[in-house]
This record gives sequence, C-alpha cells and structure tokens, in this order.
Amino acid sequence: MPPAPPFGTGHRWDPAAYAANAAFVPAMGGPVLDLLAPRPGERILDLGCGDGVLTARIVEAGATAVGVDGSPEMVAAARARGIDAHVVDAQVLPFGPEFDAGFTNAALHWMLDRGGVARGVFAALKPGGRFVGELGGHGNVRAIWAAVHAELAARSHPIREQDAHWYPTVEAFAATYAAAGFTDIEARLIPRPTPLPTGVAGWVATFRSGLMDVERLSADEQASIGAAVERRCEVDLHGPDGWVADYVRLRFSMRKPD
Repeated sequence: MPPAPPFGTGHRWDPAAYAANAAFVPAMGGPVLDLLAPRPGERILDLGCGDGVLTARIVEAGATAVGVDGSPEMVAAARARGIDAHVVDAQVLPFGPEFDAGFTNAALHWMLDRGGVARGVFAALKPGGRFVGELGGHGNVRAIWAAVHAELAARSHPIREQDAHWYPTVEAFAATYAAAGFTDIEARLIPRPTPLPTGVAGWVATFRSGLMDVERLSADEQASIGAAVERRCEVDLHGPDGWVADYVRLRFSMRKPD
C-alpha cells in the first residue's frame, strides 16, 4: 500500500463548527473513558485529542495527559483548555516508552497508515501499558458516505485517496495491532444510531469541508453539496425524531507485553 498522506491532509477541523455539529462525538466518549479508567499519577497519551474535551476528563482523574492531533486549530483549542497538546502526525509518533496508557476516540479511522499508528503507539507505551479506544467500525456511516460519493460523481468531482477511511472489521483491526506486538486484544463492533443535531448537511460541513477545499469548491457549492447529500439520505436517515446517522463503532482494549 502506498504511504498515506499525513494525518489531517485534506481535512479542515474548525473547533467552533465541530462543537456545533459534532459535539456528540466527545459526549458519547464516556464508556471509552470508563474502559481507560485513568488513575492518579499515570501518564497517558491521547491520540487524536481534538479540542481536548475528553483529555480534560483524563486530567480531572488525576493523570498527566499529553494530547496529539494533526490539526493546529484543534490543538490550539485544546491548549486553551489547559491541555498539554501538540501538533503531531499520529502515523509517525515520536515517543519512546514513556506512557502508562494510550487513549483514542473517533480518530484512528482518519489515519490511513494504520500499521504506522499501531507501531508508534506500541513504542510509546511502557511494558505492560494498555491502549484503549474507539473508532469507526465496519459499516460506519455507510449511507452518508454512499450519498456523498454519489453526489460528487453526479457533479463530476473525483473521489481521491483522501476520501478513504479505515472502518475495519474486528478481524482486520486485531490483526493490525497483533502485528505491532500487542496482546490481549479485545474488540467488538457496536451499532450506534446517532442523532445529528444539525442534520446530514451539518455533518458534511464538519467532516468533508477540508476535502472540498482541496477540490477548490466555493463555499456556495459546498453548501449545495451538503444540502443535496442530505436529500439523498432522507429516506434512510430522517424520521419522526429528526436526523439519525448510521454510526457503527469499534471499541477495543489491548496491552503491550511486560
């Protein structure tokens, strides 16, 4: 497989837009934090920390947290919360074995060099260290991405490598991390229909705006695409309670051998 572009290439993360359109992402991260169970005195790496909402909760538990993210804007937002956050390509982590645990929520599926991520996390953990988290799993937001690609094709826009995501099966995920050296790998898929407070158009604006910027699409055309994608999804994703996305999460835990 050719090397993936650096994490964040083709993606634009606007902290304000993320908070407005995708606040459900950290809000639903509680079970993953419970799985991490951070303890006072531990040093924990938050991979893809975003604006630091969940990282702050790790700190509140008494642990020392270091956040990394590919977006300078999101790192700035995390730092504004007092988080020790850094702009880092998570596919080439620079750390040695200094962390007691690694944590990630809704980030790994953006990182196409999954082997590089797995090896970097393994190297960053102390012997016996644990890695827990959640990412998009097999079938995640299938209806939305099908509508996005159909609309782009209808407008003769290309589907580029940056459009790819890694929504793995349990077997593919476990194999990737076992190859990096992890043991005691537990992973499962969790279907999680998720309300979209600003509709599918808001989701598109948040999760595909950077890719449309790469194509040099005007703000008006981006808004038009978002509205058109939303119309394509109406039968499948709109009901009496509003818009609900077809999310599927892959939740996992593993450890580095002693």
